Amino acid sequence: MQGKMRAALKAEAAPGAKVALVDIPSIGPRDVLVQVKAASICGTDMHIYEWDAWAQSRMSVPRIFGHEFAGEVVEVGDDVTTVAPGDFVAAETHIACGHCYQCRTGQANVCQNVQILGIDRDGAFADYISIPEQVAWKTGKEIDHSVASIQEPFGNAVHATYAGEITNKTVAVFGCGPIGLWAVGLCRVSGASTTFAIEPHHLRMDIARQMGADYVLNPAEVDPVARILEVTEGVGVDVVLEMSGHPVAMRQGFKALRNGGRVSLLGLPSRNIELDFANDIIFKGATVYGISGRRIFDTWYRTRRILEAGLLDVKPVITHHLPFDSFHEAMEIMRSGDCGKIVMTM
Repeated sequence: MQGKMRAALKAEAAPGAKVALVDIPSIGPRDVLVQVKAASICGTDMHIYEWDAWAQSRMSVPRIFGHEFAGEVVEVGDDVTTVAPGDFVAAETHIACGHCYQCRTGQANVCQNVQILGIDRDGAFADYISIPEQVAWKTGKEIDHSVASIQEPFGNAVHATYAGEITNKTVAVFGCGPIGLWAVGLCRVSGASTTFAIEPHHLRMDIARQMGADYVLNPAEVDPVARILEVTEGVGVDVVLEMSGHPVAMRQGFKALRNGGRVSLLGLPSRNIELDFANDIIFKGATVYGISGRRIFDTWYRTRRILEAGLLDVKPVITHHLPFDSFHEAMEIMRSGDCGKIVMTM
């Protein structure tokens, strides 16, 4: 397909981005061209938009960014066999090489040669996106486009939450952005005994209650570690799900963890941070998981089952629906923190 399309372009190595007309991407023999119907904004996109230290070290420009989306296949390469024009798809955003040690031993989500949509190759904040057939994830056309577009970040919550046991466990979720809020809901439907949600923004605190948190703590008003230790009679929580990437929250998470507990780290710090490894990890006998994306494709199947069975209503976390032409407004809302998930419709 030839022609022009709208795209949110990170054109310069500086804060901000622009919406521009660019060429519709061409496809190779094993690629598919998807007309984007809905795209949602991730915290990673804000790192890129603000051009913080992580973004500066991780990606080059110019680049169309954005990676959470769903849309309709409009063209396929000659060698594509598993999807066809008219199919509705989302995408696994980690494009694995398929031949490194990790790929060949069931760890493709941490592929040594991974390319990530919207970071290493052009992404989904555009009318069209080209993706390899291998990452296309067929999705029922009857699913609401906004829900279809959030399967990738929801999968992050699934991966982080279920990296260990949750049933009958006490859990602290530090950072209630969309992934943290979905993690709160997953804890509830999975039978966690007590769930703490730690979040300073009042709208997100309200959604955390709606998603099933037993205790919602504003760290600007109360010491979350002291409160968690009080409720758990000095033991600490069994599980910490760190979703914020904030240095203070990360240190608090380890302080609130019980001896022998489990931590899932998903939030991305924008700079190096200092932790008390001796007291908070080694002597605690803590198990620490770095959560990078989703297990390919195990997490996607688990996510599909959760959504199809109606085990968790993900829509309360989607607080804003905006047209793509309001891209800059959407990014400013995201920057404010007064939102859950923002979905842009194309």
